[in-house]
Amino acid sequence: MSKLTVSMENYLEAIYELSNGNSGVRVSDISERLGVTKPSVNSAISTLAEKGLVTTEKYKKVYLTPTGLEQAKLTSKKHQIIQKFFTEVLKIDAAVADQDACSIEHVISSDSVQAMQEYMQANANKEKE
Repeated sequence: MSKLTVSMENYLEAIYELSNGNSGVRVSDISERLGVTKPSVNSAISTLAEKGLVTTEKYKKVYLTPTGLEQAKLTSKKHQIIQKFFTEVLKIDAAVADQDACSIEHVISSDSVQAMQEYMQANANKEKE
């Protein structure tokens, strides 16, 4: 599968978080979450469906396919780790950390995210000692 655009990753992440990973999501909920129009959501959903990442029927809910779910989980996990690193280690304001994490999650390597996670785990273990 070709690399997804930042926008497409954001749609997958929004669907994943709104659905708790296992239920369908309405176009209007995605639109509200991302601050975009319903026609924009419909266009993105068509693209994601062509890539085999979501399934939907006209005027019905949008569902992640197993491949879409895997991609969405990865993006969401990156976001959470980066945000936690920014707030807990760097002491950045939560709102700023969330916004920055949303931008960075699309370009940062998995190795860098793993290093952040390992750093936080090592420090948590030191604090317990």
